[in-house]
Amino acid sequence: MTGKWGPWHLALCALPVVAVVAAYLLFDPLPQSLAYHDFADRRAWLGIPNFADVCSNLAFLLVGAVGLRHCLLRRPAGARLAWTVFFAGVVLIAFGSAYYHWAPGNGTLVWDRAAMMVAFMALFVALWSEHVDARLERNLLVPALVAGIGMVLYWHAFDDLRLYFVLQGVVFSSALLLAAGFESPFRQKRAVLTALALYAAAIVVEQLDRPVFALTGGTVSGHTLKHVIAALAAYWIYRMLRARPEAA
Repeated sequence: MTGKWGPWHLALCALPVVAVVAAYLLFDPLPQSLAYHDFADRRAWLGIPNFADVCSNLAFLLVGAVGLRHCLLRRPAGARLAWTVFFAGVVLIAFGSAYYHWAPGNGTLVWDRAAMMVAFMALFVALWSEHVDARLERNLLVPALVAGIGMVLYWHAFDDLRLYFVLQGVVFSSALLLAAGFESPFRQKRAVLTALALYAAAIVVEQLDRPVFALTGGTVSGHTLKHVIAALAAYWIYRMLRARPEAA
């Protein structure tokens, strides 16, 4: 399907802009709740505060480093530049999230969210490039990264999460529609859908931070599990790329 645009592609292309504008015009500003920073597992160990939430980010570092190495050295076919930026973003998440969980607050959260948007927007561009038109990687990657980080900076400057949440939702809904409804040359539908499902599961356990902590007898919290499951989603992308031939 690469290089062949249809009405559904055009509608998906317009969706992010329409959604962001609608969110800005139709909804009131959404400030960051300070209760968000009150995580269930506050245990310190080895001098590291919030040890489990900080050190579980090693999962992102490991998967990001392995994926980044594969993209740089093995040169998998497809949207290699976008996938390289994706795994670089996963590495950045490890540092940004660990920094945030060391001292939770809006000032540290901005680094976590900026890193997340690097990975999200690179994923978005990679899927568009491989399902619709390979030229989109070259033309869309930088604007998408600027838009994603811009939404984080807008939140940080004005304490308004509307645009950040809407853009993130559009990225993942369009990724789901592309993977489920359109074909790519790489037969990757199952891998992409599995990765998206794992990330959705990570979001669910994040919302159940305290119930999971209570259910496991204080062994592990929902937010710690969120880091591990989200890193597993990135690992599934790495598995997908590892199965591809090298670029010509």
